[in-house]
Amino acid sequence: MRSIWNGAISFGLVSIPVKLMNATENHSISFRQIHLADGGRIRYRKVCELDEQEVTGAETGKAYEDADGAVIPVTDEDLASLPLPTSKTIEIEGFVPASAIDPLQLDSAYYLSANGVTAAKPYALLREALKRSEKVAVAKYALRGRERLGMLRVVDDVIAMHGLLWPDEIRTPEGVAPDAGIKVRDAELDLADTLMNTLGEADLDTLHDDYREAVEELVTAKAAGGTVEAEEDEGGGGQVIDLMAALESSVRAAKESHGEDGGEVADVHPIKGRKAASGARGAAKRTASGKTAAKRAAAKNATAKKTASKTASKTTAKKAAAKKTAAKKTAGKAAAKRAAPSRPRTTA
Repeated sequence: MRSIWNGAISFGLVSIPVKLMNATENHSISFRQIHLADGGRIRYRKVCELDEQEVTGAETGKAYEDADGAVIPVTDEDLASLPLPTSKTIEIEGFVPASAIDPLQLDSAYYLSANGVTAAKPYALLREALKRSEKVAVAKYALRGRERLGMLRVVDDVIAMHGLLWPDEIRTPEGVAPDAGIKVRDAELDLADTLMNTLGEADLDTLHDDYREAVEELVTAKAAGGTVEAEEDEGGGGQVIDLMAALESSVRAAKESHGEDGGEVADVHPIKGRKAASGARGAAKRTASGKTAAKRAAAKNATAKKTASKTASKTTAKKAAAKKTAAKKTAGKAAAKRAAPSRPRTTA
């Protein structure tokens, strides 16, 4: 891997020379803009809006535009004069449990490699200390002209660093949640639980970008002079008319995709009212008749594999016993024939 930054981790008075490398890569397909008339490439040029003249990189500088629209030039010398202690150092500020980091803060990911033979021992020391503490290190570093926040953790035998957004860069989700007052019934939750159990755990290693593969097939076909037929969109457009019916259909489809019998779906009846007292509802829930069919479906789904295994074992045992019984009967008949006295032959 090619390093994009060289510096050191500052761990108290311990300095660990490291190299920073990108831990991820983007596989998205990029396109060029072209002139439809002749296929010529479209390129952007930097043009001054005052004299409408194209300018080169050497004639381009930085400036800050304030709220009033005033432009304040800022030179590279101005920025270089500012104190930036993290320009070549990853300063560890402290250690926290990994759960203390909000996933919303996670940004780019990097690998940190020991830079040189002398860096191997302190690098291993920090790595093992992070492992044993089961914590992550919170650090400050500078990259591409600005100071950033980072999190150091151990991935296999490597120290990885995640760029973090500053806490004040996380927006509060005001006005995002649905309107208050929406009630979710127990029957709906039971079906949702059944659907989650049927779908099971996601195997992240098997997931891939279907759209990217389709774009690659399209480009390959067009390069060969062919075309790709458009597939019909079978999606429902996100419109849910009957939530319970949609949940039941989802459970059935999930069971069929997992090779299970999708014929039996939870029979859930809507709750007509809530006039019964809470004590009566609790008693009703404790009775067998109060259990919903969705829970029975979930239980069947959870024990399906065990039942199938036991059934297969019993079937195998019965077949083996039948074979033994048949063998015994055959052996008994043969012995009886050998033991029976032979009849004397008579002549006319």
